[in-house]
Amino acid sequence: MTFSKESTVNTATTPRALQILTVITIILFVIALGLVFFYAPREATMGEVQRIFYFHVPSAWVGGLAFLVTLVAGVGFLRTGDYKWDRVGLSSVEIGITFSIMTLFSGMLWARPSWNTWWTWDPRLTTFTIVLLLYFAYLMLRQGIEDPGRRARFASVYGIVAFISVPITYFAIQLARSIHPVIFGSANPNAEGDSSLTPEMLHTFFFCLFTFTVLYVTLLWHRVRLASYAERVEQLKAKALAA
Repeated sequence: MTFSKESTVNTATTPRALQILTVITIILFVIALGLVFFYAPREATMGEVQRIFYFHVPSAWVGGLAFLVTLVAGVGFLRTGDYKWDRVGLSSVEIGITFSIMTLFSGMLWARPSWNTWWTWDPRLTTFTIVLLLYFAYLMLRQGIEDPGRRARFASVYGIVAFISVPITYFAIQLARSIHPVIFGSANPNAEGDSSLTPEMLHTFFFCLFTFTVLYVTLLWHRVRLASYAERVEQLKAKALAA
């Protein structure tokens, strides 16, 4: 079996736009770090540990965004049958799980000095854990189905249904008693958590939120390309075995 020089080059070359986006992402992260540690003031009650907030919340945002993209990709595959949507759905779940784990561990680091415990069965923490388990199950479902068509269909439906858990997690502190601070919106009247941000803190927070969003787009683009290459390799293996 032979490959033309042109096809090899096209497969190995990273798109110019993706290269530029990767550089922009790195620059944004450097600026974000500068804002977090040198621009945002020290929080009066929690002190330096509060700076975890600027990474904790954007990580949670990326997790939710990634699972939303998986829902959209699931709808896209069911409507069109195009496997590019399946690749996007899988890639987005992997990124979402990664950032959700980051959210969980950064939250634990923040909780220890703030709440004097690494973990408590707070409504948001409980529902967030359920979300994480649901999307781990998504990966296990894919591993258990060999036929690509059935795997993509089942994964698409599962990704759509599983997303219901994401808004439940977000609204948990609005609906139930919680010690989690509410940054935007009103909390349950019985909630213990509270938070107030200075203008500098808000500037830093929104910039970090934007930076993490750009990071998600960059990672998704890279991961979808890797998934495309893996699929191509599997096709070539199947042809080689058939020959």
